[in-house]
Amino acid sequence: MRLFVEKISQYAKDKKPLFYIIPQNGVQLVVRDETSLEPDNNYLSSIDGVGQEDLFYGYDADDKATPKDQTEYLLQFLNIVKDHGKKVLITDYCYTHSKIDDSYKKNDEYGFCGFAAPERDLNVIPDYPSEPHNVNNLDIRNLDSIRNFLYIINPENFSSIDDMISQLQQTNYDMLLIDLFFNGKQLTRDQVQALKTKANGGKRLVIAYMSIGEAEDYRYYWKPEWKNNPPQWLENENPQWQGNYKVRYWDPQWQKIIFGTKDSYLDKILESDFDGVYLDIIDAFEYFEQKYQK
Repeated sequence: MRLFVEKISQYAKDKKPLFYIIPQNGVQLVVRDETSLEPDNNYLSSIDGVGQEDLFYGYDADDKATPKDQTEYLLQFLNIVKDHGKKVLITDYCYTHSKIDDSYKKNDEYGFCGFAAPERDLNVIPDYPSEPHNVNNLDIRNLDSIRNFLYIINPENFSSIDDMISQLQQTNYDMLLIDLFFNGKQLTRDQVQALKTKANGGKRLVIAYMSIGEAEDYRYYWKPEWKNNPPQWLENENPQWQGNYKVRYWDPQWQKIIFGTKDSYLDKILESDFDGVYLDIIDAFEYFEQKYQK
């Protein structure tokens, strides 16, 4: 998985040098091994930050504090990321106001940038707090400058793509983390550009979500015949997320879907002029480690 992320990074930055690579979860990859905690400098130099879910809330259940030992386990890697000058983006899942406040407080204390998501489906613009945490009217020119972000990749609560763009334009988040598609239709360069200004006039970043550790049967690349005649790289369906299938992410055919051709996922993101990509299911390596250990 490290090599996959590194290849994605090199390819994207060759095409657009100021393009941010942000892997989510699987933060253990920032070290060569967990015993010595020796940083993997090649991997760290290929990324601009990391995303981590459930650091303080949501690991066992939404709106429930993450067990202390799990938080401490993750912190040892996240602090290495921060110490190497990379941005740490935390998504906690909580909806009680006091827990939302606590999530933001803890992330501030550790020097992380947090987002308290009230829905695991990431389908709403939160109504609490009424303004983004650490709201500002600054022009955000790089990832390191962001003080808050909105993570919303499920468009089910928007009536249309225009409705989504309009609602997002009315927010003051420093960074929007959204999907490349709205109900299967790719966002255009003009639509993405329209999102790069906050309601208060400050500039912001717009980052595209892309899963690289699972294939999704609602994506443009999916072929119906894969249900009964799957390619060699396609694994079992994720029982927790219907329509998502683990993939042998090292397989060249899967990687070709993700980047390197005009029709690849990453090339479409670049075509729509996003500021970076948020790589999900980085922790897919854990699935294969468990599978092959049996």
